[in-house]
Amino acid sequence: MDEQSSAATLPKPVIQLKGVEKHYTMGSIVVKALQGIDLQVFPKDYISILGPSGCGKSTMLNILGCLDKPTLGEYHLDGEDVSQLEDDRLSQVRGKRLGFIFQSYNLIQQLTVLENIEVPLFYQGISEKDSREIAVDLAGQVGLGKRLDHRPTELSGGQQQRVAIARALSNDPAVILADEATGNLDSKSGGDILEIFDALNDRGKTLILITHDEGMADRTNRTIRLKDGLVQFDSKSPNAGGQQH
Repeated sequence: MDEQSSAATLPKPVIQLKGVEKHYTMGSIVVKALQGIDLQVFPKDYISILGPSGCGKSTMLNILGCLDKPTLGEYHLDGEDVSQLEDDRLSQVRGKRLGFIFQSYNLIQQLTVLENIEVPLFYQGISEKDSREIAVDLAGQVGLGKRLDHRPTELSGGQQQRVAIARALSNDPAVILADEATGNLDSKSGGDILEIFDALNDRGKTLILITHDEGMADRTNRTIRLKDGLVQFDSKSPNAGGQQH
């Protein structure tokens, strides 16, 4: 197959970064946390982003998650350039197209499992009846079907992270972003969470895992390493010699 035909058969990227830079001004010093990132993420990608402390992982997460805007460059999410959107519009994009899973779970302690899963649906204007049906189904998918009325303090860390995963899935996001999602868990609970991630990807979900865990790269089908605000290695690159789809 020639290059033109091959390109025509590729799916459209769900994420595309073009020359993305992020600068922070600290007094008279300008820190360049990202220094020109070009990246394409395709539907069903299962990516681990690794690198040493200070390499730009957190900044990359904030850009990908529409929590911050690049200083320079373009970020296309689902075909829309979101790099310079106003904050209100950016918030809408986050709510509809992205799912977040954090190391600290970020659950609302006063709410039950079911109510925590329903929170994003409330902000999307989904009816109470439909929200309840979606939340019950998702709780079952992550193995919490019998814990619907429990509150976070009545759950183990692994169970709380399962609630966070179900909540992240509630808006059927284009991309799921997980930030050190197993960092607070013991090895058994962490392994269980990774199995859920594997299953989600098998069902067609696009996942990006920000991690310092080298073992994570063995599970994902694409590894990206950052160093000094640049992509040092991408296993999907023809020049990387790594695993490719």
